[in-house]
Amino acid sequence: MAIDIPGPTSHSYFSQRLRLHYVDWGNADAPPLLLVHGGRDHCRNWDWVAEALREDWHIIAPDLRGHGDSQWMIGGSYGLSDYVYDIAQLLHQTKHQPITIIGHSLGGAISLQYTALYPETVRKLVAIEGLGWPPDQVKERENKQPEERITEWVDFTRGISGRVARRYPSIEEAFQRMQEANPHLTPDQARHLTVHGVNQNEDGTYSWKYDNYTRIRAPFGFPESERQKLWQRITCPTLLVRGTESWASDPEVDGRAQHFQNAQFANFEGAGHWVHHDKLNEFMATVKEFLAD
Repeated sequence: MAIDIPGPTSHSYFSQRLRLHYVDWGNADAPPLLLVHGGRDHCRNWDWVAEALREDWHIIAPDLRGHGDSQWMIGGSYGLSDYVYDIAQLLHQTKHQPITIIGHSLGGAISLQYTALYPETVRKLVAIEGLGWPPDQVKERENKQPEERITEWVDFTRGISGRVARRYPSIEEAFQRMQEANPHLTPDQARHLTVHGVNQNEDGTYSWKYDNYTRIRAPFGFPESERQKLWQRITCPTLLVRGTESWASDPEVDGRAQHFQNAQFANFEGAGHWVHHDKLNEFMATVKEFLAD
């Protein structure tokens, strides 16, 4: 489905001295809705969702630090708490509270943690595969010895430091890579995501906008038991979304559902990790019903 309506306006704000970017779809008198993208993605990945909801909502969608048109982090890492701080700053500065949130993947994890910290500020929450890796993989990682985690992190970070962003001779070749990465995408979807997801280099080639350092996972973070305590603080109606063809496990089967006070669950057949792309019409029908007062 092509986007043939006027697009959003671009804005900047500051968080931890970084200039961060977000788009605003207008309709300022409507209730605010925040859309938070996933890792190595960008805010325009939400354009189809925003088009479907913009008449009833005042939609803002940020580029996370190191993504899209936001600044890259220099001399530090991309930790979940830093992303959460950025979102807290955006909502504090724009005064969009109480807020309704839809987040995907990393954006879903950020949205869950923000909502757990400030439950009184969130009306409703939709998290698309935002619970992270399946519990068995999380347990395997947590069982590693500290020295093993740290040395793996050092080695991986050193490898990333020597990694050069891939350069595509044309947008067409970047578009083909986008289609390979998610075969569920229609050509129109893949082209739209590519056009908004690349920068042109000085030599005329194209590279993805995200910082390769966003791939680095910190050697330590909240243990799963602590994350579960945070989920228990979420009081608003919550919709946890999953694609049945994704790597994400079903929270009603793996036990994570029990840590939510007021959650609904939706599994989409024939969808992978990007449910809001793979099954757009079905996803929008479910979300509109969930968001309706």
